[in-house]
Amino acid sequence: MATSIDSNVLNSVNGTVGQAGKAAANRESDDLNDRFMTLLVTQLKNQDPMNPMENAEMTSQLAQINTVSGIEKLNTTLSSITDQIDQGRALEAAGLVGSGVMVPGNKVLTSQVDGKVTTTPIGIELDQPADNVRVTITNGSGQVVDQYDAGSAKAGVSNISWDGELSLGEAAPDGAYNVSLQATRDEKPIGSQALNYAQVGAVTPQENGGVLLDLGAVYGQIGLNDVKQIL
Repeated sequence: MATSIDSNVLNSVNGTVGQAGKAAANRESDDLNDRFMTLLVTQLKNQDPMNPMENAEMTSQLAQINTVSGIEKLNTTLSSITDQIDQGRALEAAGLVGSGVMVPGNKVLTSQVDGKVTTTPIGIELDQPADNVRVTITNGSGQVVDQYDAGSAKAGVSNISWDGELSLGEAAPDGAYNVSLQATRDEKPIGSQALNYAQVGAVTPQENGGVLLDLGAVYGQIGLNDVKQIL
């Protein structure tokens, strides 16, 4: 006896076909469903009555169309989640406008106000603790103007200060200086990354979902993932 397909099953599978106002992706999925069901119904009509389609085979073919529809819905859901994550990252980055951050770099800025020298923070990122960090400050010409030991530093991000004085004790002229850091453990050099201070002036979302932070003319733009510390 030939196996028949319940009309409710067909209506359930094709219930969304032809609805007005669907997006292009949905229309494509519906067209695929329609073609699949047409082929299946034709196969049932033309099958050999003496060798009808087995229930398991029919169920397998129906499962295939459900799988295709499910993948389409999953892709749509994932796309929506990705958009929400991107929006969240943009909002998070917007909250950094006006904030100070530590980012990869080797600059330190100095200025004098009422005879008192102020400097921007210096940072270091370490994979392991250091027994000592040797700090070398050079001017724009590459001349060493100060050198000192900052002491131990923990693994991760640590801040280092410079008093803004040159090696002979006089105040450093206003401007930008370069920083070189040498971290050691058990008197052996270990890997480190110098960090410098910058202030976030603006945020620019990217088409790929990323976010760029504008740090001004000196430091330019960096990605949100490049921020090592928020001050």
